[in-house]
Amino acid sequence: MKRQPAKTAADGMHAHAESSGHKRRILIVDDHPLFRHGIGDLINAETDLEVCGEADNAPSALESIRSLEPDLVTIDISLRGANGIELLKSIKAEHPRLPLLVLSMHDENLYALRSLRAGARGYIMKQEALDRVMNAIRHVLKGDLYVSPSMSGRMIEEFVQGGSGSTSGSIADKLTDRELEILQLIGQGHGVQQIARELNLSAKTVETHRAHVKEKLNFQTARELARFAVQWVDQQVV
Repeated sequence: MKRQPAKTAADGMHAHAESSGHKRRILIVDDHPLFRHGIGDLINAETDLEVCGEADNAPSALESIRSLEPDLVTIDISLRGANGIELLKSIKAEHPRLPLLVLSMHDENLYALRSLRAGARGYIMKQEALDRVMNAIRHVLKGDLYVSPSMSGRMIEEFVQGGSGSTSGSIADKLTDRELEILQLIGQGHGVQQIARELNLSAKTVETHRAHVKEKLNFQTARELARFAVQWVDQQVV
């Protein structure tokens, strides 16, 4: 007699959705139209999931949540204006039971724990395989936390060693979410004007954040900070 593969909880949830004809509704929040459309097509191809709407910034996302009442929201870290971490906090305050999954290009070592603390139930990087993305969506819909196996291992090791629970390192721990985002962009070679355009901030605001970063990390000049940022970003590559 041929042995049947064991069914996972996600498989059971998938089968239940198929038998009941009910699809779980997902709102995609991302400021890249091509990515929204691409991931939307993939989600809509699933028998138990469907996209109920899209948003490209924080105010639009909050309005869409109120009007569409999705079952889950996927959120990118990089958004124009308020970033994804700030949006997570706003959504959690207004909709404390709504499952939130961060789907981002940013390194999980820097942002996964920050996202979970801000209210997300999971974090997955965009370059992960499609089946892992869908697995993350179903885990979070089911009420579970989701991070990659490697990230989970790091978090457990940090806990066992009696650390603060942060896996992002002492440099990142000194900075706010916005300051960390700007440090990363500086390290990627972006100037003040380019960062301002990407984050939909004024150049003066970016310069203020940069000055705070420089002060917190004890650098005397913007050039010293830029040199450090480039080296620091290179070190984050896994």
